[in-house]
Amino acid sequence: MNIDYSKEFEYLVKTYEKTGDDASPLMDSKYDSLVINQDRVLAKNETEGIKIETKKIKDGVSLKVYIKEGIVKPLPVHLCFGMLPREGKQVIKSEFFVGKKSKVKFISHCSFPNAKHIIHIMDSKVHIEDGAEMEYTETHYHSKEGGVETYPKLRGRIENGGRLKEEFKLVVGRVGLLKIDYEVEQLKKSICELDTKVYGKENDRIEIREALLLNGEYASGLAKSRVVLKDKSYGNVLGEVQGNAPYTRGHTDCQEIVYGENAVAYSTPNISVKNSLAKITHEASIGRIDKKEMETLMARGLNEEEAVDLIVKGILK
Repeated sequence: MNIDYSKEFEYLVKTYEKTGDDASPLMDSKYDSLVINQDRVLAKNETEGIKIETKKIKDGVSLKVYIKEGIVKPLPVHLCFGMLPREGKQVIKSEFFVGKKSKVKFISHCSFPNAKHIIHIMDSKVHIEDGAEMEYTETHYHSKEGGVETYPKLRGRIENGGRLKEEFKLVVGRVGLLKIDYEVEQLKKSICELDTKVYGKENDRIEIREALLLNGEYASGLAKSRVVLKDKSYGNVLGEVQGNAPYTRGHTDCQEIVYGENAVAYSTPNISVKNSLAKITHEASIGRIDKKEMETLMARGLNEEEAVDLIVKGILK
């Protein structure tokens, strides 16, 4: 296991823990892991069945992760990306290859604890072979200044009988500017779930596009988003599902909660069917925090701010 035990590494580990997750796997040789600060690889560990290749690029790191055919990883792979300076740019270009009938789970953290003005670009490609399964959970931790611009982009392809579950979560600190652009092509009997949870405050701006292209028979997919908007924050969610093959089943589910007079929320489901045997549905709602629930919490000793945050945690858990 190759670790740079610098102050950078220790600091990133501490911010990792502030999201509520256990950072000890980053220092345990039983776990596959990768830690990157800005454009430097601080730690990397590989066990049997996985290969992680990294290369320094302008403003960041390019990485390719290979899971060999037939490999079932019993422990999650831990990834940590971050920037400790207050200003700068980080580009992460990642590509994941999951071999036939393999199974793997990634736990990823992106930390920008001191950000005044930071641009974070995450450009990812995912290739899931026949019968393979991949789960990817991405949690962000940002400073309270709102100075982070985050651009997560995903292009994925799931082969016959493959599965992908992708979760994006940004609820700690300020969002700043967030532009998510996810698009996944699904082949025969494949399954995909895209799940996004974001808490916007002050003048945060959130734009989300989640698209599923159901191109194979019996493919099924869910594009799900939960967004809470407070103060003067702005949210715009576009959920796209295309039923392009027989017996495909797809659903887009968007729920936005607005708290305060100046927050703005938009939701646009975009669904289409190009085969008479396909079925695509959508559900979208924009509401407010339950007044009775908030009054109950305040009667138990919480102030208004604490009550709102507790309710939001329940919505975005």
